[in-house]
Amino acid sequence: MTKLLEARGLTAFYGDFQALFGIDLSVDIGETLAIIGANGAGKSTFLRTITGLRPARGQDIRFDGKQIAGLAPEHIHRMGLSMVPEGRRLFPSLSVEDNLLIGASGGRTGQWTLDEVLKLFPALTERRHHGGAELSGGQQQMVAIGRALMSNPKLLLCDEISLGLAPKVVREIYAAIPLIRERGTALVVIEQDIQQALKVADRVYCFQEGRVTLSGTPSDLSLAQIKQAYFGTEVA
Repeated sequence: MTKLLEARGLTAFYGDFQALFGIDLSVDIGETLAIIGANGAGKSTFLRTITGLRPARGQDIRFDGKQIAGLAPEHIHRMGLSMVPEGRRLFPSLSVEDNLLIGASGGRTGQWTLDEVLKLFPALTERRHHGGAELSGGQQQMVAIGRALMSNPKLLLCDEISLGLAPKVVREIYAAIPLIRERGTALVVIEQDIQQALKVADRVYCFQEGRVTLSGTPSDLSLAQIKQAYFGTEVA
């Protein structure tokens, strides 16, 4: 398959602390990729680096065949790479509808319109004129995903979208992933929940302490292999 995103030998630092060590990772067009790992494994740092939120000048990051390392985040976003950040980061004083419309401000056109996002998440329809602060955690996460989709991305990056949510709500949100993919959008899902990640992913990468410790398809990887790569030790 054609590569949509490629990172080769990617490193990242916070001052003298090295957070990523030579990450090689690719995402195919139309693929759903899961990145799993414990807190501090480097998952979010990886997303922030490829989206331009962390310095990456001089590195090798290609999106849709073009070198993007060192570009400004807004430039990368306009190229079709959008992120759902951990913690959702809505504008609490704005309505659901206004929060969603902000996602379309980059000017990219495509299938994802306000009406289509509301079809994807029907729970938001009756709340569309409510402020972001009036929503439940699950509804806020739906708005955050919808806002990112409104930019009509080629690749959607989802950072810990199940964090802090009830299992029923997590199932509702993850049910949207196949529908997003059917529209031609590739996804990278950052997830601590191993089982949840395996359900939606074509391929899985496991990060530990800033390194890739395992990669492959869910059908080719045993749960014992994944847990060992995740924790770094043999797990009974």
